[in-house]
Order: sequence, then C-alpha cells, then structure tokens
Amino acid sequence: MANMKQQLVLAEQKAKALFKTIEEEGLIVPGKSEQELIDEIVKLARDAFGVTKFWHKKIVRAGVNTLQPYSGNPPDLVIREDDIVILDFGPVFDGWEADFARTYIIGNAPAKLKLKSDVEAAWQEANAWYGKQHSLTGAAFYQYITALAERFGYGYGGEIAGHIVGPFPHEQLGPGNLGLDIHPDNHQDMFLTDPEGNSRNWILEIHFVDRVNSIGGFIEQLLT
Repeated sequence: MANMKQQLVLAEQKAKALFKTIEEEGLIVPGKSEQELIDEIVKLARDAFGVTKFWHKKIVRAGVNTLQPYSGNPPDLVIREDDIVILDFGPVFDGWEADFARTYIIGNAPAKLKLKSDVEAAWQEANAWYGKQHSLTGAAFYQYITALAERFGYGYGGEIAGHIVGPFPHEQLGPGNLGLDIHPDNHQDMFLTDPEGNSRNWILEIHFVDRVNSIGGFIEQLLT
C-alpha cells in the first residue's frame, strides 16, 4: 500500500528532524550520563515534535556500552571526552512508527571516526544491494550483512539486522516466529505481503563492533 510507505517515510523524516535538533541543541556532551541524555531527548521529542510514545526501549550507549546488542541492559555510563555514542529511538508520529539510529563521535579519535564512516557506508551499500533483489530470505540478508561487516574489518554485534515497521503497533507473529526479523533463523521471503496483501516495510540496522578498541557503531533506518 503506497500510502503506508508514504506515512512511514514521513515518520522517518520527522525522526531525522528530531536527531538534527538533538545535534543543534548540543545535547551530546561529556559529563552527562546515558540516562540523563535519554531524558533530555524524550522531553525534546515531546515539546518540539509532540511525541508521547516510543514503540521500543530508548537507547543511548556510550563507550564500551556501544558493543552491546539491543537486548543488552548495561550499567548507565557517563559520556566521556573523546567518546563514541549511539542513539537509537523509535518515536511514534501520528500513529506511525519510526526507527532511527545514528553514531556520534566526540573528539577526533581516528578509530572511532573510521567506524562511524564505515558503518554508514555499509548501510548504503546494503540498501543498494537489497534494491536489486526480488526474492530474499531474512536469513540470507543477515548472512549478507555479517559478511559485509567482515569485509569492512569488523565483527557483527547485532542479534538481528532489521525488522518490519508500520502503523503502531505493527504486525506481530506468534511466539518464536522470526518471520518479521532479518535474522539467521528467518527462512521466509522478505518480499511476501502481509495477510491483507500489503507490502511489508523493512528497517535495516547495522551494528559493527571493533573489539580491539572496545567500541561499536550503529545505524538504522528504512530500507528504500
């Protein structure tokens, strides 16, 4: 359904505007805890964008915590000088889900700057590759992403490499059914329609980890 895609693109544009405002307000600074930054972002989202609901847990991770997968719940860290920070938020705009994540670098540490650049370049490469496919299982796409991480010289830190989004709350399958995740155990075609015959809309998330330097980089947005 074209309208569904349009609504999701609009929601993502609003999420991008939220992240741009976070940057312009200078909220990502040393000396602030991850939880303090989460609280500030939630307030900004409410006051400036009317967001009152997030469809998944709100994530700010700094330093060694950037190695953690989504399911991790590491102790709250304080952002340090010369740090790396991941923001991952799922704001709901007018009933439509966004899922947006970016990596930020404080300072000029070469390994951190390279990681940020590499994970962003990898996302673009994977998105372009996906656009050429007409049939693709979640398992095959996950395998492609992990091979991409290896080619860029990193490990892969994510338990999945993406999932669907839609109107809130989005379509759910039964317990243990991974058919709506880009996951090594999902052998269903991502191009299958939903039970109503609508095309599903997928988020691609890429999580590179540099275990030598104890840092991770993350990016997430709609596949196009």
